[in-house]
Amino acid sequence: MGSVATALTVAVLAGGRSSEHEVSLSSGASVRDGLVASKHEVVWVEVGRDGVWRHEGARLQMSPGEGLLGVDVVFPVLHGPFGEDGTVQGLLETLDVAYVGSGVAASAVCLDKVLFKELMSAACNVPQVDYVGVHLDRWRRDRERVLAELGRLGLPAFVKPARLGSSLGIVKVTAAGLFPGALEGAFEHEPRAIVEAMSPGVEVECGVLACTASERRGGGELGLASQPGEISVAREFYDFEAKYQPGGMELGVPARISAAASARVRELALEVFAHAGCEGLARVDFFVDGEQVVVNELNTMPGFTPTSVYPKLMDASGISYPQLVDRLCRLALERREQLRAGTG
Repeated sequence: MGSVATALTVAVLAGGRSSEHEVSLSSGASVRDGLVASKHEVVWVEVGRDGVWRHEGARLQMSPGEGLLGVDVVFPVLHGPFGEDGTVQGLLETLDVAYVGSGVAASAVCLDKVLFKELMSAACNVPQVDYVGVHLDRWRRDRERVLAELGRLGLPAFVKPARLGSSLGIVKVTAAGLFPGALEGAFEHEPRAIVEAMSPGVEVECGVLACTASERRGGGELGLASQPGEISVAREFYDFEAKYQPGGMELGVPARISAAASARVRELALEVFAHAGCEGLARVDFFVDGEQVVVNELNTMPGFTPTSVYPKLMDASGISYPQLVDRLCRLALERREQLRAGTG
């Protein structure tokens, strides 16, 4: 899995309109450094909070089918809505440029925590954390019935906006009377929330890196599942501050779980990656209680900051940061050629 000698010109796309703007800039800077270490040329494209794409301070003008600044591949290190939800992926498709990560459909479904869980239940009956999806309109119309549904989850429970990443907007509810306020807070971000039951056990994360077409020939695996890592946090739960503040969390690799549970984590990571139609990379999050493994969520563009879990998991599995970003760019180019040839 080492670097390939041919240098590429890669546009790193960072920033964005979502509340994860600063996280994306940090991720993008790390990706840029990794690409430079792999001897690639990097073109920095920053998406402002206003949604405008800029290169070297100038607004970009883009035309369908004409690529982006003549680069070979785009690395969209964007998190959350307007970046990780299929919108930017659709734009890059119309530009006819290769890009890192999942396509339109998988990006859209996986960012929406409710849709992802519903897909996993329908497609392969994946063991999951119990949950209830709540839309703002239904909450306004039928509050008592919603509260009754939430009651079956038990306490404590976690209320989250359905389509934000980086653990933003999470509230831990320890009493039934706190549900209304927690939901109203989630609805300030967007019109749909997810409420999840408290899951026992340890929080475990597993990275997935797709295999190339040549590696898959002859019945090879769809991708590589990393060593599972165990998340330990100093705070009450794994919220935004724990995820991104120095010392907020510790990652232990390998996770302190049994060999059987570790194998099941890796098996399920590849399974949900395939069923969601993901490409390139993903990080799959689990709760592990003894031998019981349940899926929490999947991130199609996990963080690439210095404290981010995904690159650490891959490094612990024998893939350095420069090798990782190089490989993701090669996979992006391969996918575009397959699509052009009608074999994607």
